[in-house]
Amino acid sequence: GRKGGHKGRARQYTSPEEIDAQLQAEKQKAREEEEQEEGGEGATGDPKKEKKSLDSDESDEDDEDYQQKRKGVEGLIDIENPNRVLQTTKKVTQLDLDGPKELSRREREEIEKQKAKERYMKMHLAGKTEQAKADLARLAIIRKQREEAARRKEEERKAKDEAAMAGKRLQSLSLNK
Repeated sequence: GRKGGHKGRARQYTSPEEIDAQLQAEKQKAREEEEQEEGGEGATGDPKKEKKSLDSDESDEDDEDYQQKRKGVEGLIDIENPNRVLQTTKKVTQLDLDGPKELSRREREEIEKQKAKERYMKMHLAGKTEQAKADLARLAIIRKQREEAARRKEEERKAKDEAAMAGKRLQSLSLNK
């Protein structure tokens, strides 16, 4: 038998129910401390009201009371790092959707590129660009060639019709004799 390493022998996993119970106990403890700081009214309050407030305010206070667990000596030493950006979560009601949106450099360049393309297409359709002028000249040449080809076809068709009519006349004249 092959035995595992010494690191994995004593692993213990906590169940989700235990984690939920611990979180609720921490929240309640924090609430009691807040109430005691405010004036001690929460200590004499009704326990049923506290349970109701737990259930109703769970989603609101999850965002406010939740603080990331500090690692190492962070909990002991208060660090002021000006480069460190604290992540603050905003509620939907706090979002400012009407204010001017600042675009990144890439977004600005993309918008400018689209506008330039639209301007070029307008100029092109109006026939003001060099490419449009070249295209129109080429189209004019092609139209002339097609008109000449159509005129030649028409003349050939008329010539064939006349030849066929002349042949029929000769045939009808020879039959009438």
